[in-house]
Amino acid sequence: MTTAPRPLVLASNNAGKLEEFRDLLATSGFDVRAQAGFGVVDAEETGLSFIENALLKARHACRATGLPALADDSGICVDALDGAPGLYSARYAGGHGDADRNIDKLLRELARVPDDRRGAHFVCVLALMRHAEDPQPIVVEGRWHGTILRERRGSGGHGYDPVFLDPAQGRTAAEMPLALKNRLSHRGQALALLRARLTGGA
Repeated sequence: MTTAPRPLVLASNNAGKLEEFRDLLATSGFDVRAQAGFGVVDAEETGLSFIENALLKARHACRATGLPALADDSGICVDALDGAPGLYSARYAGGHGDADRNIDKLLRELARVPDDRRGAHFVCVLALMRHAEDPQPIVVEGRWHGTILRERRGSGGHGYDPVFLDPAQGRTAAEMPLALKNRLSHRGQALALLRARLTGGA
């Protein structure tokens, strides 16, 4: 007898992120549902680190729904900008989630930075809380290292993907097939660690 997938609230209303997490957790035994489906609005991100924000968002979704919740806080950290955009990646240019404006601002900030100093990495912190008072949430982190190009390449992905080059692949995140991106990405790495924790493998 097959076991029905367990509901897991994704503490985000970002449609692109929901699709990505559903793909990455397709065989995990979870039915990933966006918090918007439960009438939950985004939590206020008042933390000063990726970990703090992920925990704030997961606890907020748990309290509002009474279900286990998974939250991520993620962004891109550019070496030459002392880690910026960092926590403010989604609203780097002012408005939240305006990828084109965010990329334009990043490219302007890096216009005078030579190619050999344009290193960057995506970071993803995942926090899974079984309930709102969970004293031991599962917290994992993944990083994806690369460089920032001077212009966009590729039409896939979202966010900063068109300007983030993986040197080993010779392709931007926006040029990669979804399966490859999911394996290499910061979220893919973090979810692999999460799956290992959930199954007792780490």
